[in-house]
Amino acid sequence: AFFAPEPRYMSQRALWEFQTMVRRFHAGGIEVLLDVVYNHTAEGDEWGPTLSFRGLDNASYYRLTGGGRSYANDAGTGNTLNLTHPMVLRMVMDSLRYWVEMTHVDGFRFDLATVLGREMHGFDPNGGFFDAIRQDPVLSRVKLIAEPWDIGPGGYQLGGYPHPFLEWNDKFRDGVRRFWKGDAGMTRDLSARLLGSAERFDHSGRAATSSVNFITSHDGFTLEDLVSYTIKRNFANGEDNRDGHHENHSDNLGVEGPTKDAKVLAARGLRKRNLLATLMLSQGVPMLLAGDEIGHSQSGNNNAYAQDNETSWIDWGARDAELQGFVARLAQLRRQLPVLRQRRFLHARSRGADEIPDVIWRRANGTVPQSEEWHDPAFRCLCVELRMAAEGGDPNPEAVFAVFNAGSATPLHLPDTATGWDLLLDTTRPELPDDGLPAATFTEAPAHCVLLFRSQVGQPKGV
Repeated sequence: AFFAPEPRYMSQRALWEFQTMVRRFHAGGIEVLLDVVYNHTAEGDEWGPTLSFRGLDNASYYRLTGGGRSYANDAGTGNTLNLTHPMVLRMVMDSLRYWVEMTHVDGFRFDLATVLGREMHGFDPNGGFFDAIRQDPVLSRVKLIAEPWDIGPGGYQLGGYPHPFLEWNDKFRDGVRRFWKGDAGMTRDLSARLLGSAERFDHSGRAATSSVNFITSHDGFTLEDLVSYTIKRNFANGEDNRDGHHENHSDNLGVEGPTKDAKVLAARGLRKRNLLATLMLSQGVPMLLAGDEIGHSQSGNNNAYAQDNETSWIDWGARDAELQGFVARLAQLRRQLPVLRQRRFLHARSRGADEIPDVIWRRANGTVPQSEEWHDPAFRCLCVELRMAAEGGDPNPEAVFAVFNAGSATPLHLPDTATGWDLLLDTTRPELPDDGLPAATFTEAPAHCVLLFRSQVGQPKGV
């Protein structure tokens, strides 16, 4: 129900238990966002059961087609709520305010959010739902995240949502997966993902934090399965494996499914670290699927919505402690380095403080890639030097130099824009000390690695 917690998650006093949970999370410094589904109801298509809205006012609550005899199916569930009707919009707004005011949640993630913004003639970022959110004194102040698509006409709207919405970025998911999988020609795409997908979000005064970056989500493979299966295994869902994403850009690294082969396991571990490092070193907001940090597997099921059992339950006792420590290290680095989480987009403009561009792309040999080189399928080692955005005027001289090498080992030239560099991260050496190592003698980027260096304090030598 839109106004009640799911009772199966509680023991007795559902609302009180939910409120208590939120308070406990807040006491630990953790915000709570609700994943909400206002795009359809459980009443299914025109042949489904009459449970609530269909019996109250079918023509108002649902989008109808065929002269009112059938339902629009923009959500893929048989029906679509009609937020262009003022009473339906009021119900949704009342529901959202209820969760904020009664339980003090910090925001919402909207499932198939394009449904909510679809007016009579298509998706409209200035439509009634968004206008109501902007004007609401409660909801305009909470965190709002859109899943920016549905299966209706013009349903894919990545980058099309208004401030203050953040958006799930599937371009990041697919592009990063393909880069590390070894697909040719993905280096240029990776450069856009590392800087917050500006081609999608750098407009209308939106921040670089508009992109919610992710490698995996509850829809699709877990991280462990992404590096263990090339083919989904959803037979337990009862749909003959027809359900779930078909194009996953996954790679089993040599063996399908579980294995004891040490070389395959090592390759999978490295791939996971590279994917996670790319996520945590990119501009935007990183999203981590629960369980990925400890190696949770769903045995190849990439659509486990129907599996309320050991398939989807997280086995904390079987956690990968080394991977968990690596993820904690990545989170620590992101907190320590403001340059990795900027609100402003980087445009390679010179900073007033030091006349050095806020972003410099490099090849491993230190040269700046020329336009034709970006399309070279052999260009698999991308390096980038980052500083605080020029537009912000932040004089902080600290820089980071990141290397993303999806190819073989290659000689590496560290930039001369700093007096020296410290190596903070090497995915081929997860045991690297937390405070890093001086990189004066670092001359090679290992095969299939992510490296992160931080500039040492001092007078730079120049670009």
